[in-house]
Amino acid sequence: MNELSTTFPPAALDRLRQRNLLRNLVEHEIVAEAVGAIALSEEEQQQAIANFGGKADPEALASQMARTHGWTRDDLAWQALLPLRIQRYCEEHHAPKAEARFLQRKTQLDQVVYSLLRIQDGALARELYFQIANGEASFAQLAGQHSEGPERDSSGVIGPKPLTSAHPQLAERLRTAQEGELLEPFRLVNWWVVVRLDRYIHASFNEATARQMAYELFQEWVQEEATLRIAHLLQSAGTSSSPASPISNG
Repeated sequence: MNELSTTFPPAALDRLRQRNLLRNLVEHEIVAEAVGAIALSEEEQQQAIANFGGKADPEALASQMARTHGWTRDDLAWQALLPLRIQRYCEEHHAPKAEARFLQRKTQLDQVVYSLLRIQDGALARELYFQIANGEASFAQLAGQHSEGPERDSSGVIGPKPLTSAHPQLAERLRTAQEGELLEPFRLVNWWVVVRLDRYIHASFNEATARQMAYELFQEWVQEEATLRIAHLLQSAGTSSSPASPISNG
């Protein structure tokens, strides 16, 4: 990473920092250092390049990338192989910690499907709740007719989506509800809402989840390393990292 301070003069580093590009460059350099030596078979390389281009003709793709990004053929190959190299690096260095990461994050990975009806009239919310509870009308029907949020267009159905993406008050009620349970109307911010938990999807530790956790650990490492290196880089180059002066109205 020290080569950046010799490749770019202080003024260039200042410009990269001011344009919010320095961190992105440093992170990419860290990734390149970490995965650059990972060997891939000829078959893996050909497959990765084919997947990168989709159905595009290889020659046409190379020409297009040269025009739009200034890439050489080596640049194109690097970009095509990078995801697989990162995956291999994660498997080697972070996979052993993936399950512990999953257990730490499990409640954030659980997903829910629920039906939601929100209106501003509390009395109407209670009336609609009883109609659903007594089987006089379906949740989908009433949500489509009365709900005042975007869920109206989906007959009230929301998800599957992470439980943590819901409002904290709603998420807590869904977390403790039983599947199929219709919750009594309650106040949520500026709305009265009627909610039914349709399905609770517990996250499981499988191969795909293990890869996701390992990649998250990799990303955290890259970000932490970048923070340290940027501080060292700017110090070595003698550039200033102090906040810019306020813009004057004069």
